[in-house]
Amino acid sequence: MSTKKEHGLVRKRLRRHVWDAVLKYNMIAPGDLIMVCLSGGKDSYTMLDMLRYIQVAGDVEFDIIAVNLDQKQPRYPEHILPAYLDKTGVRYEIIEKDTYSVVVDKIPVGKTMCSLCSRLRRGNLYTAAERLGATKIALGHHRDDILETFFLNLFYSGRVETMPPKYLTDDKKHIVIRPLAFCYESDIELFSSLEDYPIIPCNLCGSQDGLKRVATKKLLRDWQEKFPGRLESMFTALQNVSTTHLLDTEINNFSELEAQRVVFDSISE
Repeated sequence: MSTKKEHGLVRKRLRRHVWDAVLKYNMIAPGDLIMVCLSGGKDSYTMLDMLRYIQVAGDVEFDIIAVNLDQKQPRYPEHILPAYLDKTGVRYEIIEKDTYSVVVDKIPVGKTMCSLCSRLRRGNLYTAAERLGATKIALGHHRDDILETFFLNLFYSGRVETMPPKYLTDDKKHIVIRPLAFCYESDIELFSSLEDYPIIPCNLCGSQDGLKRVATKKLLRDWQEKFPGRLESMFTALQNVSTTHLLDTEINNFSELEAQRVVFDSISE
């Protein structure tokens, strides 16, 4: 297959999957200002590309602003995203917050930084969304991220929970959407390579090998190789949840369950 044809096919697949997710979960409304969180990784570049396509090809008028949080990690190439966004003509804002120093101060050497770093990043992005008047915050998590999160919670937290495609934040101030929710990571990787995005590596904090997410990702990929179609089945299952067939007493009031008894009137002759 020619590179040009492959490029066209993967673009078409991604656009279809994003359209499906946007429509199914009513992610975009007329007049929205969508704050696209741009990290400089393959996922967020692809998400921005897909949303720009929907902005042009769809019949719903909405605006986009790309926002990047420069967390002052060592060796962070701060020129890359502004140069890319200036070239594409997308409205954007770069926020500079030295959360890296906070993480290094709080996390012991050798321990994983990702959890605290993520929380600090999320808080800063929510603050930016409120200041900018954004009605939606778009994150670049894809189908594989959603599956991995489900199994991470299952294996390590004892919870049946994952990343919803759309949700209201705990403070009720923001709606977060994940337009890539139906997209395969392999398609995003291929598309990103063919688009030749200026990728910023996510290992600037140092090596984070041995993460539980890395192990879970490998497990799922091994399953997919050995049992083709298994991941598709599992992802479909997340959209077909029978809450009455789970064990959570917060969902089902088992103590007050009563069978309905049918009383038949006696028939006199």
